[in-house]
Amino acid sequence: MPESPFLVIDPGRVAANFRALATALSPRPTRIRYAVKASPVDELITLLAAENAEFDVASLGEIHQCLALGLSPATLCYGNPIKKAADIARAHALGIRRYAFDTEDDLARIAEHAPGAEVECRFLSAAPASRTPFGTKFGCAPAEAVRLLARARDLGLDPAGPYFHVGSQQLDPEAWRIGITQAAEITEALADKGIAVRTVNIGGGLPISYAESAPGLDEFAAVITDAAARFLPATTELVVEPGRALVGDAGTIHAEVVGVRTAPDGRRWVYLDVGRYNGMAETENEYIAYQFETDRDGDPVDEAVVAGPTCDGDDVLYQRTRVLLPTTLRAGDPIRILHTGAYTASYSSVSFNGFPPLTVHVSGAERE
Repeated sequence: MPESPFLVIDPGRVAANFRALATALSPRPTRIRYAVKASPVDELITLLAAENAEFDVASLGEIHQCLALGLSPATLCYGNPIKKAADIARAHALGIRRYAFDTEDDLARIAEHAPGAEVECRFLSAAPASRTPFGTKFGCAPAEAVRLLARARDLGLDPAGPYFHVGSQQLDPEAWRIGITQAAEITEALADKGIAVRTVNIGGGLPISYAESAPGLDEFAAVITDAAARFLPATTELVVEPGRALVGDAGTIHAEVVGVRTAPDGRRWVYLDVGRYNGMAETENEYIAYQFETDRDGDPVDEAVVAGPTCDGDDVLYQRTRVLLPTTLRAGDPIRILHTGAYTASYSSVSFNGFPPLTVHVSGAERE
């Protein structure tokens, strides 16, 4: 048994999730572009490439990783709207010809350093808040997207179409109807300017069930395909950029109880050898409520504050969320954290407090 903590990912589950998503969206021509940042594991990237996925890459590091695995540059889109001119130039030299942007400045950098590239303009949709929202960090106003995509054409770039993201772990299927409706208005305005939109990028955000259940994939797919049929030209392809939906439920973190104490206020604290800085970053603000499984399940349970192993006061996973754990838990007990395949190992810090990043195991292969 590897030393705790570690993450185990089931590649068969990832492949099944990809195929289920492709089938669910099949009434509409759709390209599935995996968000590499969710779990940048070599074995998963090559598996999804074999399934004919495309890839949303957020940095030169992810570009180099994908190319080193033999992926074609034509399958990659540099989807991060925040990028240096030098990074655009390097990406273009490596063969990357698709980029996302949301500002005039970034558009100008792309035009200068990646001439002739295909571009998608990210706009801020009016979707309801998700479990882990982006706020206003990304996306321009829809009217600005029209202007910028027309400007892209004038700069010699290839405007593919508008792009929106409804926020990570979005539980409301209607969020996509709102975004597609806004994208359709942008599409119509661009048609008046002689620009035929080829794709509408509906981003990621498809949720999975944690302690809180999420609607099923079919419910989201029904809204997406219906909205696309109603509001978009039949020739317009959808691009979807799942991360969590493909890999989230394929992973389990295997951890260990380090200690249990009763604080002066009477609350029970359970300390784990995995915390905020080595895999559990999405517990920030307690946005994601993971499920725990122990060898003592079936014993009496009571509420617990769950914390990580570092000496940082912010390394507390849950103190407002009601977490019930067996009262018999003791130091050394194994504990498993379910559905942790996305945004865990990729969020690990580099040895904060001397604790190493989370180790990943895929079909017996060990990765750091």
